[in-house]
Amino acid sequence: MPDLHLRESYYYELPRELIAQYPAQKRDESRLMHLNCKSQEIVHRHFRDLSTLLKPGDLLVLNNSRVFPARLFGYKDNGVKVEVLLLHPTKTPDTWQCLVHPGKRLKQDQWLTFSDSLKGYICKVDDSGTREIHLEHKDELFRELDQVGHMPLPPYIAREDISSDRDRYQTVYARELGSVAAPTAGLHFTTQLISELKEQGIHFTELTLHVGVGTFRPVKVDNILEHNMHSECAEVSEETAALINQAKSEGRRVITVGSTSTRTVESFFENGSMTFGNRWTEIFIYPGYQFQVPDAMITNFHLPESTLLMMISAFAGFDFIKKAYAEAVAEHYRFFSYGDAMFIEL
Repeated sequence: MPDLHLRESYYYELPRELIAQYPAQKRDESRLMHLNCKSQEIVHRHFRDLSTLLKPGDLLVLNNSRVFPARLFGYKDNGVKVEVLLLHPTKTPDTWQCLVHPGKRLKQDQWLTFSDSLKGYICKVDDSGTREIHLEHKDELFRELDQVGHMPLPPYIAREDISSDRDRYQTVYARELGSVAAPTAGLHFTTQLISELKEQGIHFTELTLHVGVGTFRPVKVDNILEHNMHSECAEVSEETAALINQAKSEGRRVITVGSTSTRTVESFFENGSMTFGNRWTEIFIYPGYQFQVPDAMITNFHLPESTLLMMISAFAGFDFIKKAYAEAVAEHYRFFSYGDAMFIEL
């Protein structure tokens, strides 16, 4: 039995050609691997078959966070090009934490010009390598970003963003602006599929977790217990908390859509019930963790040695996930953000 506190235990070989560079032609045409934890069975389906796996009364929990065009290309006064990734506001709505690439080109505080109507004064480097930038703009900030920003596709998508990414790197139910990465398990839903599931007696509720850059950052320490989890801002409404509590009390399944929804409900579950409000969460879930809320989970395939892979290993069992990932590679599933999905039921 491998030591599940060692990062290397979560490594697997993945051929580069299985890393999806573009989404499926239609959202619900993605493949869906069905994992039944009780029977240890693995069945290969498509996402449009989800209705056959759900039961009337099931409650699906969606993350309604919306990705914004957080990637900016600016120029120093001497004309040198610099890339800035906005993360989240800090002291004021116009002061943001950000990452800069390449950072060595910014050795001092200075102005960057992004467009005729958007510029920023960048300063302060902290221990994690993030900086602070104060943005000056003529129009409302998110309208400016919509004009000059680029969608922040993850680094394993080895291409520039294109116009269709504005739609496809976004769930159909995304509303609350604030993420720098999509809650990708939800990318497979269509408005039609959601309508059909509701007609079938499936319930839906929403929460918000703004996905941060930590979703791209690897675990660097050998012992995962020494890993410092990134913080993300989450919000659960009183209505959503009540719906989850009602489903649990009535014995109906709660199904979290994505790792972000899973981390959020687990962060807000206290003293036997869901709470509500707004908070930053740093919850790190790995094998040995006892889940309180979800009875099933919809999730994409995750990077080797990532905290997300550790989380689903805690949910479904390390050996079962290892077997499922090996089968996904053998069956040529598409991996990561634009890739295929899993439905895991306990």
